[in-house]
Amino acid sequence: MKTTDKTVYRGMGFCSHGTGSNICSIDIKDGKIARIRPAHYDEHYTPDDLNYWKLEAKGHTFEPGMKSLPSPLHLVYKKRTYSNNRISYPLKRVDWDPNGERNPQNRGISGYERISWDEATETIAKEIVRIHKDYTPYAILAQGEGHGETKAVQGTHGCQTRMLEHIGGFTNMARQPDSWEGWYWGAKHVWGMDPVGQNTHQNNLMQDIARHSDALLFWGADIETTPWGWGGQQASRLCYWLSDCGVKQIYICPDVNYACGVHADKWIPIYPNTDAALQLAIAYVWMTEGTVETEYLATHSVGYDWFEHYVLGNEDGIPKTPEWAAELCGIPSYRIKALARYWASHVVSIAHCNGGGMVRSVFCHEPARLEVYLLAMRGVGQHGVAQVKFIEWSLFGNPGYNPLPGFSLYPNVFAGYNAGFNADISPSFLPKTLVHKAILGDYTEDDPLTWYGHTYCSMPREDQLIQYRFPLKGHGDIHMLWTDSPCWETCWNGGNEYQDALRSEKMEFVVVQHPWMENECYFADIVLPISTKLELEDFGVDNQNGQWSMIYHEAPGIDRVGESLSDYEAVGEVARKLEAYGGIYEGLYDLYTSGKTVQEHIEAGFKGCGIERVENDVDGAYELFMDTGLRMFPTKQDWENDTVGLLDFYEDPQAHPLETPSGLIEFYSTTLASIFPGDTQRGPVAHWVGESDEHHERMYSDRAEQFPFLLVSNHPHWRVHAQHDDVPWLREIHTCKVVGPDGYAYEPIWVHPSDAERWGLSQGDVAKLYNERGAVLGGVYVTERIMPGVLYQDHGARVDCIVGGIGGLDRGGANNLICPSATSSQNAAGEVTNGFLVGIEKVDVFQLAQEYPEEFSRDYDAATGVTASARIER
Repeated sequence: MKTTDKTVYRGMGFCSHGTGSNICSIDIKDGKIARIRPAHYDEHYTPDDLNYWKLEAKGHTFEPGMKSLPSPLHLVYKKRTYSNNRISYPLKRVDWDPNGERNPQNRGISGYERISWDEATETIAKEIVRIHKDYTPYAILAQGEGHGETKAVQGTHGCQTRMLEHIGGFTNMARQPDSWEGWYWGAKHVWGMDPVGQNTHQNNLMQDIARHSDALLFWGADIETTPWGWGGQQASRLCYWLSDCGVKQIYICPDVNYACGVHADKWIPIYPNTDAALQLAIAYVWMTEGTVETEYLATHSVGYDWFEHYVLGNEDGIPKTPEWAAELCGIPSYRIKALARYWASHVVSIAHCNGGGMVRSVFCHEPARLEVYLLAMRGVGQHGVAQVKFIEWSLFGNPGYNPLPGFSLYPNVFAGYNAGFNADISPSFLPKTLVHKAILGDYTEDDPLTWYGHTYCSMPREDQLIQYRFPLKGHGDIHMLWTDSPCWETCWNGGNEYQDALRSEKMEFVVVQHPWMENECYFADIVLPISTKLELEDFGVDNQNGQWSMIYHEAPGIDRVGESLSDYEAVGEVARKLEAYGGIYEGLYDLYTSGKTVQEHIEAGFKGCGIERVENDVDGAYELFMDTGLRMFPTKQDWENDTVGLLDFYEDPQAHPLETPSGLIEFYSTTLASIFPGDTQRGPVAHWVGESDEHHERMYSDRAEQFPFLLVSNHPHWRVHAQHDDVPWLREIHTCKVVGPDGYAYEPIWVHPSDAERWGLSQGDVAKLYNERGAVLGGVYVTERIMPGVLYQDHGARVDCIVGGIGGLDRGGANNLICPSATSSQNAAGEVTNGFLVGIEKVDVFQLAQEYPEEFSRDYDAATGVTASARIER
């Protein structure tokens, strides 16, 4: 029996912005997906062709393999593609009339009706022309960023910015460094490491750690979760190999996360967002027991005496002893001392895979700075002492992020790229963390909203020292939002406040383009249906898999679902409509497309990917590439001879300086001291910062009497942020969803048995997490995998509002709705989405259903959750 008509390649990572990963083979039959499976490189290449590499340590060998290593999130994408939550045709909110009543207060409540592409694009074009006439182009806010499917020619995020820049510009939403907040705002001021503050000198570190390290500290990292969306299973394989090599794996986190449960030799539970207290106490033990590498600090750092002065209590009269820290972080003082002494007498590195609570919480720049301090006190750069990443092994195309053997070429897609760039600098912009403040606030030219830094994650350290403002002089409020990444409310800070912002009368028009009816789609006036990448032809690269470097042709795939178009095509249709208005809109479609077809963009992407640097003669190479669909690049020659990590700096810091003003590790930042002299939350030396005027999220704060738990809100194991929440194969897993007595699949809330007993909670109960910002529901999951006093619910669940806005109630468990709306500190515009205070209370869902009959009777499929039909009235 024939099971496949054709097989095509697809990059199935969710890196977005052309940074691909996790290539898969897609078998197609009768125009539909038959299955998604790993790609077999040996169908085209031999190990010799690829200069096959091996890592050797302590009698154990690690090999890359000859097939791709996709995670379950990639293999189940068939169900996501054919979800009953897909948007099949353009929609208009039923009570929004562009020529009459717009009813912004009903966004998130109203239903939708089907319209034609012609009506949808004509309406969008007319609204753009009106906004330009009544206000200025900067009254249009473009959200063109975020994680999502990785496309290049067909866009994904930011196609609309490519068009809007030709007709006067727009206000851009600058995505702050969400996965690297603490590093970006803190660690960059200690050791440089532009652009995001994590170690950019990781060459050959994996083999070096396997050979020389006694232990790895996984500080808030979950190797079995976070890399799934961006790097597949290679990180997991490496952890097993490191165990074989005798490298102990110590996990410091509030929860036995999925990697901790599999790989940990030791779990040290710690209260969320109290890592700084533990770090300071470790430093105290080293200082008082004489185990600091003082000779190294004398030659490789500046300002250590300031830090020592603070830790020993000479600044504030409080020595940062293990006993002091124990009260704050929940780790007994004897265990803190044991960890400090073990670390002092062994060779230890620190591992991360981004996005943990340590760097996405209140004052998160402090633990990030303190980590670098501790590494410096142990002589960072010497063999076996490093900070190493298990994800993003070619971030921003930088080979220094790869701790494995490097490639002969790190190709990119940008010659054929049609989406937006985070680094695109628009004169008018807003940090993503401040969008709701800008919309709701009464800001004027004379009294603007201000902040420091563009906040783009690719900007250098010095950019943080420059103050920016909104609105620009001569321009006013935001009146239109055009988004292709509609998951702000479920992934960023203070989602309930953002819902209120979208309902503001100032927001006259909201357009969303997206494949699925979810989250901010419910707040749109016009919704455009977008094709998934499995339906489109495109060009991609894969540099982040930890195996090989490659480019691939994403040949035409499955039939389109409904009337969907790609992001690139959808914006192009709006450009065609705008041309009819003449003037600045004349010839807009050709400007937007650069006069090229999709196939011509693919060819440009191939020829501009960097291939000319490794091939002298590329004649016929494009045709061969299109025939095979895959071009791989071998491991670089003599990779073993590359300097290991920061070894050059360790051996000669003067000849190999860091990217700090002094070229050394800076315990005292003269930059912060001079630019922000009154900043008590991010001073020149890292401190323990308890509370501020805007943040009271500590267990000893007054708010804790009413909201006594700290919430862990990790990267979800069974999603990528807000993606995959409708996949039935995943929702069947008991740690993915908890089915309540009403048959609704709730987002799990992990509760320690002692807390469950105290609060009258049992396995399978429905409970609400709440604070003064609102409440979200979840299904109780009683487990010892979370420490007492702490609750755990993954972030990113689809919003299913019962009551919207500040003080609202959400059934879906989207806890970003109730996280703080203020940024990480007074001069750092980072998000605060982890380690905040909540209460918990059992609820009667049947009583709630009586109170909110309409909200509890929406179309619902137990296998996939809320369906698109729940909001489509006709």
